[in-house]
Amino acid sequence: MLDTKQLENLEELIKEGYGNPAEMANVLDLGVEMLFYIEEGAFSQREIQHVVTAIREIVGILRG
Repeated sequence: MLDTKQLENLEELIKEGYGNPAEMANVLDLGVEMLFYIEEGAFSQREIQHVVTAIREIVGILRG
């Protein structure tokens, strides 16, 4: 379970980095699609980096 500080950090990450939860969810959903269909040329390097950044930020918050 997330503690209060982790929730605050996650809310701040979403607000500052993605604008709203739906936009962050879109980025993470794209990441799931990338894992299923990744092949050369399927996604831009920038799209992949954006998804990786989102995942790393969430992991960092969850680890405290």
